[in-house]
Amino acid sequence: MKCLSLCLAVAALLLMSVGAQAQTSAPHDSVAAMPDSLAGADSTAAHTGVAPAGAAAAPMTTTPAPTTTPAPTTSATPPASQAAAAPAAQASSGATGKPIYFGGAVGFSFWSDYTRISIEPLAAYKLNEKLSIGGKLRYEYLKDHRGPTNYTANNFGASAFSNYRVLRPIYAHGELAVMNYDYPTGKETVPFLLLGGGYVQMLRPGVTLNYEVLWDVLNDDNSPYEAGQPVVSVGVAVGF
Repeated sequence: MKCLSLCLAVAALLLMSVGAQAQTSAPHDSVAAMPDSLAGADSTAAHTGVAPAGAAAAPMTTTPAPTTTPAPTTSATPPASQAAAAPAAQASSGATGKPIYFGGAVGFSFWSDYTRISIEPLAAYKLNEKLSIGGKLRYEYLKDHRGPTNYTANNFGASAFSNYRVLRPIYAHGELAVMNYDYPTGKETVPFLLLGGGYVQMLRPGVTLNYEVLWDVLNDDNSPYEAGQPVVSVGVAVGF
């Protein structure tokens, strides 16, 4: 009987020590182990943004999704419409690509007793790369002291001409002209056949400075060039 009482006393002491240990570890276990209802409420609040009753609402931050702007694509090859239009624009632009050219010249002859100054606008058409034909209008101021009567006159005329490019800077020139001269004895219509050539100096692309020397081979009796004086002119042409 004494042994049984002693065993029961030892068992009671063991049970009391185990209970004391369980009470001291209970607060930690209750914090670590959250009830399922509260865990579900937290997850719902995380998705809906609404905190459960009795719980502090945590600040909700939303991070916008990054937006990417597509980089512009560049193509080294232009569109077909632009590629086709470029050669046409180059062919039509610039005076050198046109079959028609125009310009003007200032002619002069100075001798001891004879002075001639002329202004000649012109236009021409290129038959090919070497040959062209065109026309001129001419105004001429003339002062002649070679005869017994000194006189000055304002004369007008027109001509048709042809140029042939012998070399790139050198051309041959032929011109059939008619001038109406106001002589002291009256008005005279004088024909000319002017032959010679010229030299072309490039001023800029499509614009040339032309030096020209001609001689009248008809030698009409009323011609001011009956003594064989050369007809010298300097002019500018666009597209020649």
